[in-house]
Amino acid sequence: MTTTNPAAPAAPLAPPDLARIAKTVATKLPFRGDVTGLTPLAGDASNRRYFRVALKGKPSALILMQLADPEGFKKSEEAVSGASVQIAELPFTNVLAHLQRTGVTVPQLHYYDREAGLLYLEDFGDLTLAEACRDADRARLVSLYRQAIDQLVLLQVKGTQPPAPGCIAFHRRFDVSLLMWEFDHFLEYGIAARLGQPMKPADDAAVRAAFQRIAELLAGQPQVFVHRDYHSRNLMVDGARLGIIDFQDALMGPATYDLASLLKDAYIELDDAVVDGLVDHFLDGLAAQGQGWADRAALRRLFDFTSIQRNLKAAGRFVYIDRVKHNPKFLADIPRVLGYVKRNLSKYPELATLRQHLAPYVAELQEA
Repeated sequence: MTTTNPAAPAAPLAPPDLARIAKTVATKLPFRGDVTGLTPLAGDASNRRYFRVALKGKPSALILMQLADPEGFKKSEEAVSGASVQIAELPFTNVLAHLQRTGVTVPQLHYYDREAGLLYLEDFGDLTLAEACRDADRARLVSLYRQAIDQLVLLQVKGTQPPAPGCIAFHRRFDVSLLMWEFDHFLEYGIAARLGQPMKPADDAAVRAAFQRIAELLAGQPQVFVHRDYHSRNLMVDGARLGIIDFQDALMGPATYDLASLLKDAYIELDDAVVDGLVDHFLDGLAAQGQGWADRAALRRLFDFTSIQRNLKAAGRFVYIDRVKHNPKFLADIPRVLGYVKRNLSKYPELATLRQHLAPYVAELQEA
C-alpha cells in the first residue's frame, strides 16, 4: 500500500506583496499600524510559509501565514478519515473558532485575506517549548510541561464537550483505517525507502497483524478532541502564557494521542521520572474536571501503545519529508523516536513478536 501524501508538495511560493500587506495593516485590522519590516520565519514541514510583520506602534509585530494555495485548504497535509463533510472553510480558522471557546491559549486572527491566501495572526514570539527547555533546570522544565499538560486537559475536556458539529474536527477521527495508514507510512518510508527494499513477506505479515491489533486497541477508546501535533515545537512560551499553534489537522481520537506526542516528543527527550510525574499530573487534571480514569495502570499501558504508533509514524514521516519534500532536517530525530519504540516494545511481553520481526530492518530496535 502506498501512502502518498494527500496534499503534494507545492512549488516554492513567491513572497507576499509588501504593498498589499501594508495596505491591509493600515485599513483592515482591528488596529491601525505602519509596516516597518517583513521577515521570513523558519518553516516547518508544511507547505505554508510564515513571516513576521514588524509594526510601528502596538502591537509591535504580527505573524503572517501564507497558504500554498488560496484554495489549498480543501486538502489536508495529513491523511484524514471519517464522515464525508464538505469543506467550505479553511480548517485553521474553523478549528481556531472552536478552540477560542474552550479557554486554551490560541492566537487571535486579526484578518484573513482570502483572495491572497494571507492570515494576519497574533504573534506569540519565537520561543518554543523545546527551546525554553533546552537549557532549563529541572524545576523550570517540569513547570513548563505541567503548564502544557494543563492546557491539554482543557483542550480535551472543553474541546470535546459539548460536541460542536460545525467544527471539522468532529467529522474526522483516528479510526482503524487512519491508524493503519500511518503504520503503512512507516513501512513504506521508515523501512522500504530507508533501506531501499521492503520487508520479507513473512515479516511483513507478522508486523501488519501486530499493527492491526494496536490500531484496533486505540480506535476502540473513547474519542476526545485531538490536536494531532501537540509537541514542543507547536507550543510557544510567551511570557507567562503557553500558546498553541498548528492545530488545523485536529480530529477525534484517544485521550493518550496528544499526551504521547508531548511526552514522547521527537525534539526533546524527557527522563522517565519526569514522564511518570507528568502522566500523573494529566490524570489528576482530568479527575479535577470530572473525567478521571479509575484504572491508572490501564491508561499508562494505552499511553505506551499510543507512543509506539505515534513514534513509528513520525520515523516514517521524517524520511518522507526528506525524500519527497527534500527537507532532511528531521532525519536526525529518527533515532530518538525509535529509541522510545524500542523501550516500549521491551516493556510488554505481548509485543515481543512485533519487535522480533521489526528489528532486522530497524537498527535502532536491535540489541546493543
